[in-house]
Amino acid sequence: MTSFSHLRAAIVGTGFIGTVHREALRRLGIDVIGVLGSSPSRSKEKSAEWGVARAYFDYDEVLTDESVDVVHITSPNDQHFEHARGALTAGKHVVCEKPLAMNSSQTAELAELAASTGLVGAVNFNVRFYPQVHEMRERVANGSVGKPYLITGSYFQDWLLYDTDWNWRVEAARGGDLRVVGDVGSHWFDLATFVTGQRIVEVMADLTTFIPQRRRPTGEVATFGSATGPTVDYDVGSEDAGSILLRFAGGARGVVSVSQVSAGRKNAISFELNGSSASVAWRGERPEELWIGHRSEPNQVLLRDPSLLSASAAAISGLPGGHAEGFENGFKALYAAVYTDIAAGAPSAAPRYATFADGHYESLIVEAVGRSARTSSWATVGDGSAPLQGRGDTP
Repeated sequence: MTSFSHLRAAIVGTGFIGTVHREALRRLGIDVIGVLGSSPSRSKEKSAEWGVARAYFDYDEVLTDESVDVVHITSPNDQHFEHARGALTAGKHVVCEKPLAMNSSQTAELAELAASTGLVGAVNFNVRFYPQVHEMRERVANGSVGKPYLITGSYFQDWLLYDTDWNWRVEAARGGDLRVVGDVGSHWFDLATFVTGQRIVEVMADLTTFIPQRRRPTGEVATFGSATGPTVDYDVGSEDAGSILLRFAGGARGVVSVSQVSAGRKNAISFELNGSSASVAWRGERPEELWIGHRSEPNQVLLRDPSLLSASAAAISGLPGGHAEGFENGFKALYAAVYTDIAAGAPSAAPRYATFADGHYESLIVEAVGRSARTSSWATVGDGSAPLQGRGDTP
């Protein structure tokens, strides 16, 4: 494995996902030398908790720290654009949480900037890096599934089920106009395009807000955290759930449902592809299992085992069969791919991680979903002429 011990990272954002980034980097032997929180006191608190040498008090300190090679951006969505642009301009590689920015004008600018600088710009679509997801991708690519016909699935959560549940993502100014579609739907879209190698070109969306008014706490609430203290009424403009019909460039059809108000579903992403020869299906809450469906022979359940997987899937499988891998291992595998390119000094020809170009494309899908929901009609996804990253082919 490539050594990353000479690379230095800074993390911007100290919530749930920032902690996940830090732990994955630690496991890879990458030195996190500084952290920036939402306030100087938060920076100090996390610096001490994480054992990080430096607590930054503002973003300019991150940008002017010449020892920082890579900036991990896990701040709220409305800060991604300025943070990513600043880091690239300062000559630093970037790993940014999704969405890459608040709209496609911003994501286009970032994608162009990353390309012009030659720096690595990665978007944190971690679902790509489950071994069984790579296995599905390989089975589509090698033809064993046949021509993709139907692609279906869902991404359900329940952490915003009650009107007392709150997070900054509910505020359109901070989270974006589309909450569930942008937050978890984008993960599913990226999964579908990564596995199939086909772009989504048209969408038909039905979005619903079941809780039009929430009780907003007067203080901050961490992601997946519980609100306490006094509240004020807040009129919600973003969706709680939705269903979206999809048309793919290669002729496949699809449908996905997304929700953050589905009781009992904590982080339930599901994906099924029915092809002309076979089917494959995978669920994120049972990540070790890949279901393979047949017409004229018994169906199969392939458990994650590097000795039984394709070379691509085996390469990101860190443990032997029977030793369960999960959510955190996907981040480790993702950053191993990203930092391999960073160690080389530039993006590889066909990176399997999501690039800033992919982040821009995801923004175009989300915006098309919004247009479709407003007009109750099919909407065309914006420019999809660029090849899908990580496959090296053009739909």
